[in-house]
Amino acid sequence: MWKIVRQIARTGIRTEAPPFATGEELSVAATRIQRDLLQILGQALSIRMVDAGSCNGCELEINALNNPYYNLEGLGIRFVASPRHADMLLVTGPVSRNMEAALRRTYEATPEPRLVVAVGDCGCTGGIFGESYASCGAVSNVLPVDVSVPGCPPPPLEIMRGILAAVRRRK
Repeated sequence: MWKIVRQIARTGIRTEAPPFATGEELSVAATRIQRDLLQILGQALSIRMVDAGSCNGCELEINALNNPYYNLEGLGIRFVASPRHADMLLVTGPVSRNMEAALRRTYEATPEPRLVVAVGDCGCTGGIFGESYASCGAVSNVLPVDVSVPGCPPPPLEIMRGILAAVRRRK
């Protein structure tokens, strides 16, 4: 046990640096996003998140959007369990052959006008998996995609920007 205590004292606290945006920049961006959403939609935005076969890296970043730092719910954007209540599909990962039919059914169950945002390198291009016997590759090979958010995984702020870009396209 003393060996571990000495090692902790030697190395100190190791954490990652905070996001690049300061608190003021984030609050200004948040109010702008909320204003734009209400201006464009006139209501809250409901998102159905679909994991089409990812490694869960993008899902961790999407879950971070709901923490108090990013506060997506406070901006009028919420995640729903049913595609019938959604305005947008947020799709992560390369589309596996087993998820292809389920993803199409989810897309068809989402009411018009629906938006699709592909998140992560795998969702945008197929990533390291590409197209194979087990993978359809990018989300755009299965569904029409409005906005792609590249990155492996993309930071939460970039995902927020992608969501807003898709909403602006709806105009």
